[in-house]
Amino acid sequence: MAPNALATRIPTKRVLTGPERSAILMLALGEQHGAAIWKQLDEDEIRDISHAMSNLGNIESEMVENMLVEFVSKMSSAGALMGNVESTERILTGFLPKDRVEQIMEEIRGPAGRNMWEKLSNVQEQVLANYLKNEYPQTVAVVLSKIRAEHAARVLAILPDEFALDVVKRMLTIESVQKDIIERVEQTLRTEFMSNLSQTSRRDAHEMIAEIFNAFDRQTETRFLTALEEDNRDSADRIKALMFTFDDLMRLDAAAVQTLLRNVARDRLTVALKGATQAVRDFFMSHMSQRAGKMLADDMGAMGPVRMRDVDEAQSHMVMVAKDLAAKGEIMITKNRSDDELVF
Repeated sequence: MAPNALATRIPTKRVLTGPERSAILMLALGEQHGAAIWKQLDEDEIRDISHAMSNLGNIESEMVENMLVEFVSKMSSAGALMGNVESTERILTGFLPKDRVEQIMEEIRGPAGRNMWEKLSNVQEQVLANYLKNEYPQTVAVVLSKIRAEHAARVLAILPDEFALDVVKRMLTIESVQKDIIERVEQTLRTEFMSNLSQTSRRDAHEMIAEIFNAFDRQTETRFLTALEEDNRDSADRIKALMFTFDDLMRLDAAAVQTLLRNVARDRLTVALKGATQAVRDFFMSHMSQRAGKMLADDMGAMGPVRMRDVDEAQSHMVMVAKDLAAKGEIMITKNRSDDELVF
């Protein structure tokens, strides 16, 4: 081994700094799966992690695996990680302007969205309906007129019939609402609904780990699940139950399959199905025309051997496309054939 390689080699037992641990995690995720995380970091965080990453040198696989297993174990443990909304706000107030702190905390407290109405559109319909049924019908009419139509429809369907009909009548006659009324409604929702929601519906750590494991290739996923099963069987079982896999795409209905196929490049579909079970192949081909199915089968036959790594990447891509479509409301994906919808 060359002297310069020895100089940059990191000992397995070395105590890593926070930025170094973050750098290793981002390197392990790679460009495709780490992109979404990079976008959430501020300039200082990007600078610190990038500096640590550029000075890491060679990292032994044992170190990477030990660090990630430790990370997964901590996130999956009953105690999770320490920290809460109040302490976060207090720390931010020490070095950020008040308006910037308020903006960040609003994003933390509420569901995803740039403004209140986008956030409401990401609140589970049953939760939103339970809150709105105790409000004045006129207020509910204003709220439902501001959120996405498909979400408003699901909320209306849950509300008591007589109350919902009253709301619809008010929506039919609603004209331009004064700005100060909108602002008051927004403020009430922010202080009474969103703040309470953040306290009662915190995201389970197992859901987050399941999403991370979904982004692994099959070999890495198996390695981590096996290690976690030895350390914490209950957490491993919960994570496996929450994971949405390539085979789960067989739970899509006919319309969702058609939408997915339109959004996946033909070459990736061919590679993904090349390494799939016959049942999965038959499922997707049953939703194609006879001609398209034959062409796909011919393409797979002419392709020859395919690396499992490429198959995993293509199948993971199809799963991510399905999740993106579900997040946009274009399809619904479920883990089983009941009415329990998975929310991503």
